[in-house]
Amino acid sequence: TMLWMDPGKPEVQKQLLDVINDLVKRYDIDGVHFDDYFYPYPVKGEPFPDDKTYAEYVSNGGALKLNDWRRENVNSMVKAVHDTVKSIKPWVKFGISPFGIWRPGYPEKIKGLDSYEALYADSKKWLEEGWLDYIAPQLYWKILAPEQSYPRLLQWWIEQNKLNRHIYAGNFTSKGWPVTEIIDQVKLTREEKAQGNIHFSMKTLLENTGGMADVLLRDCYYQPAIVPAMTWIDSVLPQEPINV
Repeated sequence: TMLWMDPGKPEVQKQLLDVINDLVKRYDIDGVHFDDYFYPYPVKGEPFPDDKTYAEYVSNGGALKLNDWRRENVNSMVKAVHDTVKSIKPWVKFGISPFGIWRPGYPEKIKGLDSYEALYADSKKWLEEGWLDYIAPQLYWKILAPEQSYPRLLQWWIEQNKLNRHIYAGNFTSKGWPVTEIIDQVKLTREEKAQGNIHFSMKTLLENTGGMADVLLRDCYYQPAIVPAMTWIDSVLPQEPINV
């Protein structure tokens, strides 16, 4: 039911980079942010139709198996976007919010979708290679979820962060859980020394569903704050925040 661009086609990657190039050059943006769509989430009985593209790759001497080739297509795209952004305006940030589980069993006893195999998204590699200024894994589960534990997943992502990029936990704020669950997740994120939270979705905050916006403002966001320093980009101090 959707129209997809084939990441294996060179002209698709060129189109994406042309768009990124145009955005960064012509607009005073703070960053480029990608969500979790690379290859599509699996639909039973509907394989991704890239047979011809892969056959062309093999006929040209390519030796990677299909799954590895798809992953490499995404990897090369992520690196190319990073390099494009930084070559134009080094201060513009680049980040991605991938599916919150890299692979089942990482960490131990975690279960769920294998984004490495299903979406061909090696999100751990992007972080390790320094292709991102921040990563915002979608940790859309409760603190006490036995097989998708919010704190255990958050801790695992922090442990992969050898280059000390920023970890912003993605929170399912619009899920309809008690407000206390989200408050506890924000506080736990700070205790784990991650650099922040990204709330999905804005609708819940705009409509103050269940008093969510009021409680977050009172308990977590009661004073303005600047974005944590990304010292690998520059060491220029921003202006002091003003409460307006």
